Formats: sequence, structure tokens, C-alpha cells
Amino acid sequence: MNEFPKKITGLIEISPKILAETQKKIKNISDFKEKIEEFLKKSVSEILEILLGGGISLKASDIHIEPEENQAKIRARIDGILQDVIILDLKTYQTLLSRIKLLSGVKLNITDRPQDGRFSILMEKTEVEIRVSTLPAEYGESIVLRILNPKGLIEIEELGVRKDLLEIFKKEIKRPNGMIIVTGPTGCGKTTTLYAFLKKIQKPEIKIITIEDPIEYHLKEISQTQVNAAKGYNFASGLKSIMRQDPDVVLVGEIRDLETAKISLQSALTGHLVLTTLHTNDAAGTVVRLEALGEKPVNIAPAINMAVAQRLVRKVCQKCVKFEKISSPDFKKIKKILKKVPISPALKIPQAKGCKDCNFTGFRGRIGIFEAFLVDNEMEKFILTSPSISALREKAIKKGMLTMHQDGIMKVLEGITTIGEVERVTGE
Repeated sequence: MNEFPKKITGLIEISPKILAETQKKIKNISDFKEKIEEFLKKSVSEILEILLGGGISLKASDIHIEPEENQAKIRARIDGILQDVIILDLKTYQTLLSRIKLLSGVKLNITDRPQDGRFSILMEKTEVEIRVSTLPAEYGESIVLRILNPKGLIEIEELGVRKDLLEIFKKEIKRPNGMIIVTGPTGCGKTTTLYAFLKKIQKPEIKIITIEDPIEYHLKEISQTQVNAAKGYNFASGLKSIMRQDPDVVLVGEIRDLETAKISLQSALTGHLVLTTLHTNDAAGTVVRLEALGEKPVNIAPAINMAVAQRLVRKVCQKCVKFEKISSPDFKKIKKILKKVPISPALKIPQAKGCKDCNFTGFRGRIGIFEAFLVDNEMEKFILTSPSISALREKAIKKGMLTMHQDGIMKVLEGITTIGEVERVTGE
């Protein structure tokens, strides 16, 4: 059921030779740069193939092509951090821009306003979707290629959730009704978490329908619909239509307005499990955010089963990580954060060093850090009092919630990441 699917205009099939070269030879940014330089004298199609093939090989989420006064810069976002790849001359940039516009179905002659398009890459038997955004800038059009690789879809056990919280997640997603809200800023992995939930509960006897903006990954045996404002199909109207399809589970890409909030909460109260996202800083912010949209606590409290907040932290590179004895200030800091966890002053914790394998960042790959609270009878009564975010956070902590900061520090003790990385992501 795809109400208003956006057309994927072009399809690139990356040649087996280029595919083999990217997977075998591109292991870091330096290799990526060398390979692009090698292809600069070839056709624009081959340059784009190596650019996309290399980005996928390095597990980049985005490739940015940014024009400057006398040149253009290519950067790749890897593990959430932008890294410089190569400088292009403006002639090559213009040729590449035209090729990308043609493939993604956006108008070549429009340069003074933003445009969005998409195309697909066929790599062996895997179709990778590329979402394209062009934006007028001072010296030309800035291009961002968002890489949506279906191999990025992971199981719930691979999210990085600690064991006790994982068991709670598994239990809550099997409930027949209620709402599970995942919160956090753009790019923190909310969609990946929700899709992992869907993959876990998916079975022939239940009907799952999603409404997304846009559909990021295509899931088998799940009805996915996409918002199309131009045709009057938004989250609120889409949800009304979905409810007439008798679903058991509904995924709402994001609650942005009061009407969507009302219908989602009502659906949760009338026999449906609703999975959705909100933009808030932490789990406690969910209730206040829904109130800010105009919803009443009397409707919020009985509908929510669980509120989750998450971030992504980079994992230390296993090729160059060094484990060093914890410093006195860091020992005191961890003792203060994890009061009930016994820690030895002789403990060794990971330090990011940097090598060719991790582009000299000291990190490779990312993992989630989480906080979550359940809405039981006591919490439901507390929400009815319309508490502040800080009051709700304190209540959740008293009832056993570990904060994202605490969860991150526990991953430091497990040798997965560093204190500095956790502080960078949580802002604490």
C-alpha cells in the first residue's frame, strides 16, 4: 500500500569491476581520495560510480559536494562526522551536478531554489537508494547525497541496548496497544530503532502499516505509505485512512502537530500499538512536547507505554585503541555518575589514538546509548499533574531509569567508547 510513492527516477548499476575495486581498495579516506583522482580523467558516470561506491564501502551516511569560489569540495559524513575527501575543479563539479540532477529527476535549469530528488544504485543484488538535495549557495548549488543502504537495517539485539533495557523493549513491543515514543535530534538513529522493533514483531498474523516522510527503507511484508503534502496526504489524514485498514501496529514517522498527536494517542487507546518519534532532548521531554503541541495530560498519560531517548556514540577503533589506567579526575567523575557501580582505581579505559584504518580519528562505527521510562499506574498519575521536564526526569530516575549519560559511561567501562565521546554527544 503506497498511497503516493515518489518516483525513483534513475537507476545506476555499478559495474562489477568498479564494485570490486571499491570494496577491495577503499578502506579509508586516503584510499577514497586516490581512487577518485584516478577516475577524474574518465567519464562523469564513472566518477559518480566511484564516488557512490566508495561512500557505501566506507559506510558514509552522506556525501556533500560544496562549490567554493575557485573550486568545489567533496566531504563524506562517516560515523556522524564530516571528513574532507577531495578538491575538484569547477568544470568537473558542473558536469557532476548535471549528471546528478538528470539521474534524480530534478530540473537542470533551476538553480535559484532548493530541489529534492532521488535515484537508486544496484550493487550486485542490493538496491541502495540515494536521496538528493540541492541548495542554492554563494558560488553554485550545494549537493547532498544521502545514502540509504538497506544493510544498515539491524536487529534489535544489535542496537547497543544493555541487557536489562533490551528485555523491557522486547516485552513492550509485544503489547497489543499503547504508544512507544522514541525521541532525539535528527540523525540519532530513531528510525533504525523503530525499524528494529518492527522487524522483531513482524509475523503473518498481524498487520503493520507505516506512514513516513519519506520512506527510508523498504521492509518486506509491511504496508508502507509516504506523506505527500501536494496531494493532501499528510500524517493526520494518512493516519485516518490507515485506521480504516484495520492495522494491529502503526508506525508514525514523526508527530509534528496537534492533529497527528490526537489521532496517534487515540489509536493507542483503542487497541493499536503505535510506534512514533518526537524531537525532544530526553525521554522526560516527551510529555511536555505533546502538551506544547496542545494535547492534554488526561489524553497523554493513559496512552503512552514507554518513552525512549537515544543518541549515537562512536566506537573506538579496534586496530589502534589503547587501554590506559584511569586518571584520578576521570575516576572521580565516573564514581559520581555511577554511584552504585563498584569501580577500581586501577581500571583501564579506552583511549582513542588513530590509525589509517579509522582515518586517524580513533573511532570506527557507532552504537546507541539509551534512556527509557515506563508509564505504570504511578507514573500515569504523576503525568496527570502536568509535571515539568526536570520533575518527570527525577521521578523516572527514582523509579530506576539510567540516563543516556550513565548508559554511555557504562559503555566506557565495557571498553566500547571514550569518556570524551560520551560527553561530546550528551553535552554533559
